[in-house]
This record gives sequence, C-alpha cells and structure tokens, in this order.
Amino acid sequence: MTNDDAVTRGMAAGTRRGGRHASSGEGAGAAVDNPVAADSKGREKEQAARVRHAEREQAAAAQRSGAHAPGLFDPIDLGHERIRNRIWLPPMCMYSVARQDGVPTDFHYQHYVSRALGGFGMVIVESTAVSPKGRISPCDLGLWNDTQAEAFRRIAADVRAAGALPVVQLNHSGRKGSSGCTPLGYIGRTVPEGEGGWRPEAPSPLAYGRMEEPTQLSVEDIRGVVRDFASAAQRAVQAGFGGIEIHAAHGYLLSEFLDPISNQRTDDYGGSLDNRMRLTLEVSEAVRAVIPRGMPLLVRVSATDWAGDGGWDLAQTIELARALKARGVDLIDVSTGQIVHGVHTPAKPNYQVPFSERIRSKALVPTTAVGLITKPKQAQRIVKHEQADAVEIGRAGLRDPYWPLRAAYKLGLPTDRAPYPEQYVRAAFGTKR
Repeated sequence: MTNDDAVTRGMAAGTRRGGRHASSGEGAGAAVDNPVAADSKGREKEQAARVRHAEREQAAAAQRSGAHAPGLFDPIDLGHERIRNRIWLPPMCMYSVARQDGVPTDFHYQHYVSRALGGFGMVIVESTAVSPKGRISPCDLGLWNDTQAEAFRRIAADVRAAGALPVVQLNHSGRKGSSGCTPLGYIGRTVPEGEGGWRPEAPSPLAYGRMEEPTQLSVEDIRGVVRDFASAAQRAVQAGFGGIEIHAAHGYLLSEFLDPISNQRTDDYGGSLDNRMRLTLEVSEAVRAVIPRGMPLLVRVSATDWAGDGGWDLAQTIELARALKARGVDLIDVSTGQIVHGVHTPAKPNYQVPFSERIRSKALVPTTAVGLITKPKQAQRIVKHEQADAVEIGRAGLRDPYWPLRAAYKLGLPTDRAPYPEQYVRAAFGTKR
C-alpha cells in the first residue's frame, strides 16, 4: 500500500467513524426525515464502498505480482553462474583447523559437502584469512599459500558436483585477530604472541573489548592488505571455487575502516565516508581484476552497528552498496552489528530483512537476508515479497543439513523439482516407505 493509499484508507475510516457518531446523536426518525443527512450518508457509504473495492483490487494485484515473483526454489543468475535455488548456507566460523596452519580438514570437507547434498543452492565457506595475521583465531582457515589452495580443491569440486555453487569468504580479522577460539565459538580475548598468537592490526589503535590494543596500519601496510586479498582470490580460483565473498562486516578489518567509531584516522583512509569506504572499494576492485570475468563477487556488510548517532548506519551502507555495484560486485550479503563492543543487537526473526530490502531497492543491487530465518514459509515470503533475492539459513542449517529438502516438502514442491541427489529420491520427504 502506497502512502497515498494509506491516507485514503485513513480518511475513509475517519469518515465512517464520523458518520456513525453523527447518527448516534440524532433519533432514527430525524435521519430518515432529513433528506440532506440521508444524501450525505449515502455518499459516505458510496465512498466507503469505492475504497473497499480499491483495496480488494490492490490486494489482488499484489497477489498476482507475487505469483510471478521468484520463489525459494527458483534459480538465480549471478554473473555467469546459475544457482539452483535461493537457499544458501552463510559463512559460519568452525574454528577447527587442527594444526593451526590454515589448511582445511576432513571435518570441513564433510561439513560443506553435506550441505550441498542437502540441497543448498550456494555453499559459502567460512571466514578464510588472506594472511596469517588476518585470521580471527589460530584455528581459522587460510588462503595465503598454495598448500591451503590445494587442500580446498576437493571441497570446491565436490560441493559443485553435488549441485551447489562453492563460494569462499575472504577476510582480514583486524583488531579482532589472534582471538582465543574453540569449535564451541569465539572467546574474545587475545592469544599471547608466545602461545601462537600475534599483535592485531587495525585502522586505529583502539582495542575491541578485552582484546589487545592493535597496531595502527600504515598506508603501505594497507596496500599490502589489498595485495593479500587479490592473491587469496587468485588462489581461490585455482582451488576451483565458483565465487568469492569479501567480508566487510562484523567488525573485522574492512568493517573497522568503514565505521567512524573504530576508524579515527586523519589520512586518505579516514574521516569522510568516501575515505572510510576507500579500502573496501580498493579490495573489491583488486579482487574483481584478478578473477575470471563473470565469476560472482559478493560483499558481506553490516548495515548498521546498532550504536546510534556517530556510527555506521543504513544510509552509509546504501552509498557503499552503490559504489560496490559500480565496481563489479554482483550481490550484497546483508547482516548487521558486531562492530562496536557492548552494543545490544535486537535479534528476533526477520530483524535484518528490512535492511536487505532497503539496500536492494535503493542501490538496485541483489541482496541476501540472514538472521533467525528458520521456517520454510518465512523464507518463502522474504523471497516472494522481493525483500531479498536469496535467504541464508545459518544455525538452522547447522542443525539440519537437509533443511532445503525438508522445506521443499513443507512448501508442497513436487519431488522432481526439489534439489534431491538421485540416490535420495526414493527416500524423499512424504514417501510412504
């Protein structure tokens, strides 16, 4: 409903309320005997009927439009890749590199390939560091050497063989680096240099929570970060990944440069929005330049830091999205928060969807929605209402590797349209045996 429709509807409701109030102050006979009042009342009824008719027509038009909008299991084209559906596995840190060498393990293989077999359209491998100091923890994945790239080959190949697009998220952790982590999650304290840790790096020497104060990057250091992202992207291509995501969210290095709370520089990389966006745009340009033409390039953003005035917000994110699109980015992966320590994130179902919808409509770029999207009908509505071009199923996807197949059944999708491996069709949800 447009603003004009809302005003019209409100006026009609007020008119009806006014009519009832006027008639209640007079006797029934007075209303009948007064031809002017009767004529006025007739016009009010006619107007109300027209409004109701218009509302019904609008609802029908919306329903017709929704019928032609893409559904959860419709494919989507990004660059030269066609992705089989709009249910994607987001990047989620597993903190499970056993030898602290950045090399993926058998666990990573099983984890990602099982989600591809389970029907996800895109499988995004977790935060993968572009340099040793770019890791969040000593147990993070990396793509700063050829040994790591070679180990990723079978993951990328078998994810694609199972029908999903393999994508890797490239990241530099910034001031959140050298954190103590276990497979159970992020601890949020610095691992000392003598125990396998390192001094974190950041745009400004401002610590995150209990973490160690980071070293401020020089301009030459920043240029090195850009080169590291480009080199990691080249290795991702060599490893067989079909797409790349740049991590510019959640308070890691690129996100820290974007937010004026964590970036207090006075050079070309701080101060104005253009300056704060500079590193993210340089990284995006460098990555786009070294990957094949048509390979999907995604950027994950935090649409707000939830810190209020003086921080990072939706308006700035929209400007960033426009600039990224102009530099060849195909999709914005929309999240929020985790930038400023101690700030409350009002998490609830769909809480990040409005940000995705707004960026999509204002920057005219495809987006994803993520965060407490757990139910098939909920996910279907987001895509059907064009609030996002795809949804990312995170923790629900950890609980159930076959979430897309279960969703297809619950939404009434025929088995031959659901993303079943051939070997699983005989056991499709809803079969009698």
